[in-house]
Amino acid sequence: MSAVNWKSAAEYTDIRYEKAEGIAKITINRPHVRNAFRPLTVSEMRTALQDARDDQEIGVIILTGEGPEAFCSGGDQKIRGDAGYKEEGTGVMRLNVLDFQREIRTCPKPIIAMVAGWAVGGGHVLHVMCDLTIAAENAQFMQTGPKVGSFDGGYGASYLARIVGQKKAREIWFLCRPYNAEQAEKMGLVNTVVPLERLEEETVQWCREILANSHMAIRCLKAGLNADCDGQAGLQEL
Repeated sequence: MSAVNWKSAAEYTDIRYEKAEGIAKITINRPHVRNAFRPLTVSEMRTALQDARDDQEIGVIILTGEGPEAFCSGGDQKIRGDAGYKEEGTGVMRLNVLDFQREIRTCPKPIIAMVAGWAVGGGHVLHVMCDLTIAAENAQFMQTGPKVGSFDGGYGASYLARIVGQKKAREIWFLCRPYNAEQAEKMGLVNTVVPLERLEEETVQWCREILANSHMAIRCLKAGLNADCDGQAGLQEL
């Protein structure tokens, strides 16, 4: 399979945003903190996602993290104050990741999480929100919220339960144990597992197969599949 000639679509501080062959790729580019996000990171991801949504040349989107060690390790605890996260520029006390979760959900184009290494906490929720997840053999999945007095009472709990079942979702949240890629695939948390060196190749192949189909049919199918549990959106306000 031919390699992808990614081209930068815009310049950002915390992410890389690239396009090629009708595919947009958003990469969290903070490997020094295992791709943990801060308010700026989320703001940039939201801007890139909106661009990919509006671009008529784009039919599918990849969300990933820089390097082999982590997809995303959730919110950056090093910059979290006693009152939470402060949005740069506005001073508003919010991390805005719940907005990004909803936008992943409502984007009419398929979004594929390409996971290498750790998907932890809020980073775990991000991959859950994506339409598909392709994992490298070194991927590790874990919820950590209750360890630090945090939780996701919206999609991070309810949609996870819809994917893996109520009992397993409660285990994941209550025990905060790590699960390897093989375990994640067995419980339906990821779609497929491939060697790390083939991760992007496999993900791009899935993108190409999606792009070969009717974009309108895919769009309507995503809306129809979402309709099964759209009521969960209201829980995001908890």
